[in-house]
Amino acid sequence: MVHTIDELVRKKCAPCEGGVAAMTDAQITPMLKGLPGWQRDGDRIFRNYAFKDHYQVQAFTNAVMWISHREDHHPNLVVGYNTVKVEYWTHAIGGLSENDFICAAKVDQLVEQ
Repeated sequence: MVHTIDELVRKKCAPCEGGVAAMTDAQITPMLKGLPGWQRDGDRIFRNYAFKDHYQVQAFTNAVMWISHREDHHPNLVVGYNTVKVEYWTHAIGGLSENDFICAAKVDQLVEQ
């Protein structure tokens, strides 16, 4: 299993139509450690991002949606004036898959250099 952001961002999400098991705690823990700032909430991972103003929030949100479209894996976004909460889980399996971590790593690259 992949453990670094650099490895994750080079991967592409695999189609998931269900019928496979969600990741186990033993699989999730090292993946989450490789994504600083991301937290787990049950069957989901999330991260809160803060920005200077609403314009930056809008630009970030649009970029996240572009990633989501390219990967065909879509997050839940909670947008405020200067904050965005990005939340991933794989709906088809009712839990976390590698796709969630791939997208989280790609989203992080939008704001961290």
